[in-house]
Amino acid sequence: MKNTLRTLLIGLLFGSQLGCQNTQTADSNLHTAQQLQQTALSSNLAYEIVESLTVEVGPRLAGSDKDPIAVKWAEDKLKSLGFDKVYKEPVEVPVWDRGDATATVVSPFPQGLVITALGGSVATPTDGITAPIVRFDTLTALKAAPEGSLTGKIAFIDHKTERHTTGKGYGKTVGGRSRGAVTAASKGALAIVIRSIGTDHDRMAHTGAMRYQKDIKRIPAAALSSPDADQLNLMLKRDSHVVINLKMSPQSHGYTTSYNVIAEVTGSTKPDEIVLIGAHLDSWDEGTGALDDGAGVGIVTAAGKLIQDLPQKPARTIRVVLYAAEELGLLGGKTYAKAHKNELDKHYIAAESDFGAGLIYQIDYRVSEHAFKDVLSLSAPMSANGVAMGTNTASGGPDVSMLPKQGVPVASLRQDGRDYFDYHHTPNDTLDKVNPESLMQNVAAYAQFAYLMAQSEIDLRPIAAK
Repeated sequence: MKNTLRTLLIGLLFGSQLGCQNTQTADSNLHTAQQLQQTALSSNLAYEIVESLTVEVGPRLAGSDKDPIAVKWAEDKLKSLGFDKVYKEPVEVPVWDRGDATATVVSPFPQGLVITALGGSVATPTDGITAPIVRFDTLTALKAAPEGSLTGKIAFIDHKTERHTTGKGYGKTVGGRSRGAVTAASKGALAIVIRSIGTDHDRMAHTGAMRYQKDIKRIPAAALSSPDADQLNLMLKRDSHVVINLKMSPQSHGYTTSYNVIAEVTGSTKPDEIVLIGAHLDSWDEGTGALDDGAGVGIVTAAGKLIQDLPQKPARTIRVVLYAAEELGLLGGKTYAKAHKNELDKHYIAAESDFGAGLIYQIDYRVSEHAFKDVLSLSAPMSANGVAMGTNTASGGPDVSMLPKQGVPVASLRQDGRDYFDYHHTPNDTLDKVNPESLMQNVAAYAQFAYLMAQSEIDLRPIAAK
């Protein structure tokens, strides 16, 4: 009776996608997926990797003097773990130095404010910029301001980021960071400050990349801590004419070369077909990048190592990609897609871990409609690890988000991100925020996903339209 039930279970999990696979193969895949979960849930490897990266390298802004140290660390770590192949590919990255940033309320209630420069910002004059602030609820409200209405003033976007498990509040506010300076400058502003794109109440400002436009003047851009944004609001309620002095000294120094660092578990029967699992190696320079994205580095590296150590390698190659310069505009991901354009048709599926270390609660895919139900059946063993089967609307993660447009199927392993934006891009992104047990669950999920995809006989293309 026991054997009969086991056979029925295997049939339910794998029956719709077996094709030329037989029951014995399906039984073996199920057993290996279970084994990977058990091994991952008893291994501290991912945490040890994050600890090594954050202690031995620390902050690693792409283009900084820590960047080559991080690349060397990654190469050495991957080689020491015994992957079949370890190599690196060049990525051109900008060199930007943060310098110092201070802000002071000059009137009517003189006091200091906690700020940080947004990544890529230009400097103020040496004496700073002293001007009244003009508050806007959102970037949209700033866009609606009349031309020239901010001449001689500093724009202030005061858009609060909502807390969500999915982190969707970030998507609603991040445009103020990335596009606020261009919009403010087009209205005549001397500079811009934004409420930090974060969900915390700590007196720490959140940095992050912003961008300029060639035909619009470059103005300094900074983020305020949330308590200081609240303070400005209270001042404005008392007096609409609040003047601040903003001093910033960041500098840009051209470009240099960083690298995507790559490791592979060579496939046994389809070595030219790729299952890609990635994370980004770089971090901002304020914290030690433990959550963003040291955790991802630990997760995908440990998952790859578990598969590397299996008695028999999976059919397809598992490629672990540690991307360069994600924080500066997905530069490593874009470069990878361009460098591998002639083999993207051999990329079976891709996924990236870049949302901290919260528990994975669901897996979403972006595959062909006819394959979606079969993929969910194939992934069913992941449910024993707390991972629910989700939708067919995945993006795959930042550095693989450009691959679906080129026909590559992707998956998103959804993490609980309720507290992720408390620490994101701040000095508070440190190792103590990483939960080792949650990290183990993530490793189990990525190892099962990568292995099952490497063994799959399902045709995932053409991918579903988004």
